[in-house]
Amino acid sequence: RPPRSTRKESSAASDVYKRQTLESAIKKIDLETKARFKETFDKVNTKLQVLFPKLFGGGTAQLEMATDDLLNSGVGIMARPPGKRNANIQQLSGGEKALAAIALVFSIFDLNPAPFCLLDEVDAPLDDANVIRYLDLVKEMSKTVQFVFITHNKIAMEMGDHLMGVTMQESGVSRLVAVDMDEAVTMLAS
Repeated sequence: RPPRSTRKESSAASDVYKRQTLESAIKKIDLETKARFKETFDKVNTKLQVLFPKLFGGGTAQLEMATDDLLNSGVGIMARPPGKRNANIQQLSGGEKALAAIALVFSIFDLNPAPFCLLDEVDAPLDDANVIRYLDLVKEMSKTVQFVFITHNKIAMEMGDHLMGVTMQESGVSRLVAVDMDEAVTMLAS
């Protein structure tokens, strides 16, 4: 049996080794996290710079980090709709905020698109011209993604392939109504 002091020294050396291994693992994880964050940030920023002018009919937008510390930095959006000065998103109107948010969400969605996307009254704060630009982008993206969107906007409803709604013909009795737009147009034509 080894003397007690040797066992304590061995245990202390083991603790130092474990701590060094853990610190090394943390550094490696931090480096990989920073690299992945930066790569993702750059991809989203590049896509935002393409989608923002499409939705606004011009202008520019970009993501900015609040600090140089990638692991702890906040991210902001600097936007300049056509005819306006550079502003952060809080300085935009409700419709402009909605369009900027759509551009950002679609930019993120573009990185790893799901088979479908659900949008709930995203077009509510938009005027007709902006609804049309929003729908043009949805139509373009619908080549690879199925969109389900909830809307009360007539322009948006006209764009859909299938409409579903709830009606209440009798008080307290709801009924689901579904319309295939292609079938409806064919029926009207005949």
